[in-house]
Amino acid sequence: MTRVLFVAVFLLLVTLFLHWRFLSVTGAPTRLKRPADVVLLLLWLCALIGFGSGVVFDPSWARGPAFVGLTWLAVVLYLFLGTVLVGLVCTVVRVVFAVMRRDSADARLRVSRVGSAITALVSIAAVGYGLVEAATPRVTNTAVALGGLPAEFDGVRVALVSDLHAGPSRGAGFVRTVVDSVNAQNPDVVLLDGDLIDGTVALVGEDLEPLRDLDAPLGVFAVSGNHEFYAGDGGEWLDFWSTLGIDVLRNERTTITRGDAAIDIAGINDATAPAPYEPDLAAALDGIDPDRFVLLMAHQPKQALEASDFGVDIQVSGHTHGGQIWPIRYLVPLQQPSVEGLDTIGNTTLYTTRGAGAWGPPVRVAAPPEIAMLELTRG
Repeated sequence: MTRVLFVAVFLLLVTLFLHWRFLSVTGAPTRLKRPADVVLLLLWLCALIGFGSGVVFDPSWARGPAFVGLTWLAVVLYLFLGTVLVGLVCTVVRVVFAVMRRDSADARLRVSRVGSAITALVSIAAVGYGLVEAATPRVTNTAVALGGLPAEFDGVRVALVSDLHAGPSRGAGFVRTVVDSVNAQNPDVVLLDGDLIDGTVALVGEDLEPLRDLDAPLGVFAVSGNHEFYAGDGGEWLDFWSTLGIDVLRNERTTITRGDAAIDIAGINDATAPAPYEPDLAAALDGIDPDRFVLLMAHQPKQALEASDFGVDIQVSGHTHGGQIWPIRYLVPLQQPSVEGLDTIGNTTLYTTRGAGAWGPPVRVAAPPEIAMLELTRG
């Protein structure tokens, strides 16, 4: 609840800023200001509900306003970026008029009004596109050549699903869509790579029930992401996944066979998981046959740096969302060695999926959601 109260104050300050920037600075008439302020306050309330949905508020009633409020936050992001751009233009106008020794007040007001109108329209259009983009994850197909892959596993098809973020704004219906899409691909193995939820087991658990229907002959495996630990004890979530028929890997590995050959699937907890759930790749690989091919599930791409030192053949990750909302993707490399797709980290092949869902705003701009189908081949 403390986090929700903090967010409430912060979002209220953001709302006051928007009132000042788009209504006061532009000299909007009073007949426009009053209804606009009512709308801003309603959006503030919906955004607050969005932050608490799944943790404090029951999504059964909160999901509708949460969807509206969290979508509004994506609009706010673009309004802020547009405001910065308009401010820069106004500064240039001020400097030019100062050189010309002329009063720039009227010119700056015109720039502010026109710029604010354009910013609002572009923000709404971009987020509208992003809502459509995020609604249905697309299936992508990638062939991954791996030198150490046993011949019997040549052509094995892996479905990689990450970052569903079920709970606050999307529920069981969205999860069902993902499950049906995965099963339609007839994968040999399904890997669930963390951040499946946002919320508590009590409020969000039933939204993951469709995962029970995932079907793959070599198994369905999962590891934790960082969000499993945000609403309390992440171990409770991992226990719950096990009740859905999912093989949860907690710093451990399992062996799958095809014909006379075998490979190991290892899974470690998220890089930021708190005690006693810290990631432990050494424990997961303890006693392993050094000649055995290893596929590692680790939520964050940066965990491939350690995986390379341990000689892991391939790591699959999520976490980045491909940036989710442009231009955030340009900040991802500050934290992660890979943003999306196929990469090589040291001696390890890395595939980072953009993820199937969305965190916060149910919006994707220039980072479409994906269900990644990986075909492993002998390189």
